[in-house]
Amino acid sequence: MSLLSEILDYNKYFTEEKLYEEYSTTKFPDKKMVIFTCMDTRLVELLHKAMNTKNGDVKVVKNAGAVLTHPFGSIMRSILVAVYELQADEVYVIGHHDCGMSALKSDVMIEDMKKRGIPQETIDIITNSGVNLHEWLEGFNSVEESVSHSVNMIRNHPLMDKKVPVHGLVIDPETGKLDLVSSGYSE
Repeated sequence: MSLLSEILDYNKYFTEEKLYEEYSTTKFPDKKMVIFTCMDTRLVELLHKAMNTKNGDVKVVKNAGAVLTHPFGSIMRSILVAVYELQADEVYVIGHHDCGMSALKSDVMIEDMKKRGIPQETIDIITNSGVNLHEWLEGFNSVEESVSHSVNMIRNHPLMDKKVPVHGLVIDPETGKLDLVSSGYSE
């Protein structure tokens, strides 16, 4: 059985048995916050338990490393939508220790792409069009510095309400311990 078949079979059971009812909520976050965090599998449930949040409490935006790379990309748009349209009053940027982005090397990833069939010609076309693939695919050295970078991009965004506190934290993916990098209340 394929993973897709397994998911669809379970989903049929889930909906027929009305297991979704315990998750009913609105599109507005009860705790009026948006979290921008990493897509790491260890954080799927741990982050919410460590922060005492549940379904319906928060808006969550995820990408690799919780790295905000473009001030007018989809991550920033999602944060602005959460603030202006979905009643989020605070923003939390949460990175984590032992992040895969801290070890990511663009040269290695480009080689992995080639091994999986991406031709050098495609990489050259992208590079020659002005995209610095090495910079775009490179990881970071310090999760704290990366979180601070994302926090500063959000705080200083020309469309962000300056009254909205933007906080930066780092979570331990083994214990759930949160370390404060930056408080939006004191900025």
